[in-house]
Amino acid sequence: MPTESVNGAELYYESDGDGVPVVFLHGVLMSSRFFSEQKSLSDEYQVITLDFRGHGRSEKTETGHTLPQYARDLEAFLDAQGLSDVILVGWSMGSLVAWEYVRQFGTDRFRGFVSVEQQPLDLEQEDYEHGVFGFDELRGLMELAQTKPHELAWSLIDEMLVDEPNTVEQTLFDEITRVPPPITSAILFDQSVRDYREVVPDVDVPTLVCLGEDETMLDNGGVEYVADNTPDAQLERFTNSGHCPFLEEPERFNHVLSSFITARY
Repeated sequence: MPTESVNGAELYYESDGDGVPVVFLHGVLMSSRFFSEQKSLSDEYQVITLDFRGHGRSEKTETGHTLPQYARDLEAFLDAQGLSDVILVGWSMGSLVAWEYVRQFGTDRFRGFVSVEQQPLDLEQEDYEHGVFGFDELRGLMELAQTKPHELAWSLIDEMLVDEPNTVEQTLFDEITRVPPPITSAILFDQSVRDYREVVPDVDVPTLVCLGEDETMLDNGGVEYVADNTPDAQLERFTNSGHCPFLEEPERFNHVLSSFITARY
């Protein structure tokens, strides 16, 4: 099992193909397994998928489950792998990690960024119209994580997909419930209260923003906010997708991604 030791954690990763490095970052409580439909891109590029600490097949460390630490882990991983001129693809929380990375380390390693289904802030704020929940809802999620983790898993799955077979739903369930409840609570809370509105304009590399028009977990206006406030961004809408266009419309997603990469190299 390929792993890289970074900052006291063994991180699971897979690397296939040669050429432009394309690094995929998964969402909260998810894993690299959800990018299986993107493996075919390894015919053209070096496709790298990574499990954050505490997720998937990476080490379940007791500490370090914050976006700043995940970003430091990403920097250590990229450095250990000798990667530069990377196309970074962040899905959901993966985009939050990417913005945190930019806050700490800048964009020198990146040739381009792809943000899939994420807004810069999830929490409701008076000066932000795209928040999707308040502290009462967040407290409810924390309680579910500690008392009824399986119920939490299914509640998330119900909001993620428009119309996918039971096998995909079962894979989602398996990965969510693989994360121990203490880690679930820690990273769910941390990623839910972070605000990256000031960082989004600092992403000074070409950016592709992907929006599933049937999204119910987020406010689509928040995803559009990312496209509107990133200096060199294009918005791509997926009309038959919710939170996971790379799973729900994989052929079109791969084509759009490949076209974006080709234009940058």
